[in-house]
Amino acid sequence: MFLAVLTPKESGEVSRDAMLVHQLLQRDVDAFEQLYDRHSRIVYALVLRIVQQASTAEEVVQDVFLQLWRNAGQYDVRRGPFAPWLMALARNRALDHLRLKSERQRRREDQSEELPPIISVPRFEQALDEKRRAEQVRALIGSLNPQQKRAIELAYFEGLSHSEIAAALKEPLGTVKSWIRNGLLRLKEGLQAAT
Repeated sequence: MFLAVLTPKESGEVSRDAMLVHQLLQRDVDAFEQLYDRHSRIVYALVLRIVQQASTAEEVVQDVFLQLWRNAGQYDVRRGPFAPWLMALARNRALDHLRLKSERQRRREDQSEELPPIISVPRFEQALDEKRRAEQVRALIGSLNPQQKRAIELAYFEGLSHSEIAAALKEPLGTVKSWIRNGLLRLKEGLQAAT
């Protein structure tokens, strides 16, 4: 297995890694840099073999060394050399990444299967109702007195304010407001009676 191949041959290397990890526990940045320089290439090679994508492998290697920085205390020198422990950490991180990626892909596929197809079904009854309602509104507006009709048209179809309508019709503001209010009340009553 790859762990046996990566085990340091000289005990000096093991003690060097152990010493660097011990310094890392004291947040020694230099010790972290040395560990990175010593092991990043082999960690990258392992991760790349698992994830099969260079950019993803770089991200996973970064995660592995970030985890080492945060949790260096998890390494126990009594349980074996540092390099195999780091490789196991990298392997697990890469496999976690693959599982997460496949889970995301599965969710996307599930969601696409759950979504109903978008079909535009003509709604003849709704269109007919809207047409009838529009005809009723036109008829009711036609039944208003000319001042009410003109004031409502200016307000709702041309977007003028009450003051602008008063100026356009050369009528007092209160009169224009009354025309609009009374005209809307007649429209409302006419629509309610038709329903």
